[in-house]
This record gives sequence, structure tokens and C-alpha cells, in this order.
Amino acid sequence: MKHFIAISDHSTDTLRHFLDVSKQLKHQLKTTGRNDHLLADKTLAMVFEKPSLRTRVSFAVAMTHLGGTGLLLRDEEVGLEKREPTRDVARVLASMCDGIMARVFEHSKLDILAKFSSVPVINALSDLSHPCQAMADLMTVEEHFGTLENKTLAYIGDGNNVARSLMVACGKFGVRFTIATPPGYQLPSADCDRIMQQVPAMDMVTTHDPMEAAHDADVLYTDTWVSMGQESEKQKRLQDFKGFCIDDKLIEVASKDAIIMHCLPAYRGYEIADSAMEHSGSLVFPQAENRLHFQKGLLACLMGGM
Repeated sequence: MKHFIAISDHSTDTLRHFLDVSKQLKHQLKTTGRNDHLLADKTLAMVFEKPSLRTRVSFAVAMTHLGGTGLLLRDEEVGLEKREPTRDVARVLASMCDGIMARVFEHSKLDILAKFSSVPVINALSDLSHPCQAMADLMTVEEHFGTLENKTLAYIGDGNNVARSLMVACGKFGVRFTIATPPGYQLPSADCDRIMQQVPAMDMVTTHDPMEAAHDADVLYTDTWVSMGQESEKQKRLQDFKGFCIDDKLIEVASKDAIIMHCLPAYRGYEIADSAMEHSGSLVFPQAENRLHFQKGLLACLMGGM
């Protein structure tokens, strides 16, 4: 499959290949200071409806390391379904570039880009999913523990796009996934049913008790309670999510070797305590760096034939 729209679209073998290539290229960079120019003279169109730090930097730097170019296209320049139809944008970009990366509000725009593009399309975040983030996260977990087998990831917080992608990724690699959300913020039952159909062997537990989810977990994971576009709900969300902060109490009930993860940006004192961000078990910043390495591996596979 030439696109990377959702983790569920790919077999575990394909996802494993993406991870292996990512780790290979990371090792090459760390040991030699450079990567082979697998994407020499190739261009990735980077479409941003939503601003980002890690997504923009990681894709642009990945293309540079591989000898190619990342072309930044802001929303006011592209205007999917505003300035022109998404299907027209897809065909124009595909005729001039070798790949398209899009960070959008509505997931449907990614589906249209993929349908009408003759070059690979990568989901760099949508309201439905964030597959590059989830794969970089599992890369981080595997690097730290040396394996993903018999590991439990506890997600504490909002049942959002990151949680949805993490659930699928964990299911694909046999990682036990527990999720604790306040009532009303859980992943829709239709989503859970669909994911269970896609990954029948998934080991998943849902709860409204963060202490239950964190008990003996190998990974404590959270995300912001107020995502972009939800600013008007901030005060209500802060009230509803009280007790769902990753703090010393949750760390105490997790595995003694547990690691702490956050996909950033983090709002210290809300979804994660400052002490947790700075904890010796925090891998928040190596996790952020691995966005570069996973996406580099993904680009090498989709656009470079790795």
C-alpha cells in the first residue's frame, strides 16, 4: 500500500518493516552523522491546516537528511475545500511532487487526497487519528525495553485521535492497552468495536479509574486535555479531568520500571505534573525526537523503495 493514512491499513509485518528501517536510519545518523540520500531530488509537499512544531520540523529535517526537500504549504496557500476542492489539490501536487504529507482537521480530506493522488499520502494528524505519533511512540517503548512483548501501556486522559491510533498500534504489536477517561470522554463504542474487528487479538481494558489503568503498567501515557479547536471547552474540560493527571501517585502504582510519555505540547500541572515530566523515567523528549526517525523511515519506505 503506497499511502499511510491509518495504522489499521497495514499488516503487522509492514509496520514492523517501517520500524526496522526507522531504527536502521537512526543508527546510521547517530554513528556516521549523516544518512544515505535515498530521496535525492525528491520533494514532499507538506500541507498544514493546523500549525505544529514537531510535525513540521521532523518531516522537513527527515527530507533534508535523505537528500530531498520538504515544501511547506500553509492553509491560506492551499485552502482544502475552501480555495479549491481537495481532489484538485491532490492531482496538482501529485503532478509536481513525489509525496504529500497533510495535517488536517477533517480526516475525510486525507481520504480524498489518497484517492486522487498518484504519489504517497501520509497522515500527519487528523481529527480521527495520528498514526505517525503512535508508531514513533512504540519505537520509543521498544528501544527502551528492548521488546514490546508482555508490555502494558496505560493511556490516561481524553479518548482522542492519539488514543485511537495508540490503541490500534498496541493491538498490532501485542501490547496490552488500558485507557482511563472521565465519563463522557471515552472512545466511542463504535470505534472500539471497529478496532476490535480490525485487530481481533487486541488486549484492551477501558475504565474511568486512572489508578486502575496505571496499576503495574509499563508505560504511563497522556495527551493534552484541550486540543486545538477545543479552546471554548477549556474550563469545563479542566473540571471534568480532575484526578486524571499523571503525577507521583500514579507513578507509584505503575511498574517500578515504568516510563512516562506525552506526545506534546504538554501543559504542566494539568494532564501531567512537572515532577512527572522531569522524572527519571520520563522519555517525553526522546519520544519527540523519534518522530524524526520514524517519519524518516516511513518516507524511505514509501518514497525511496526501502
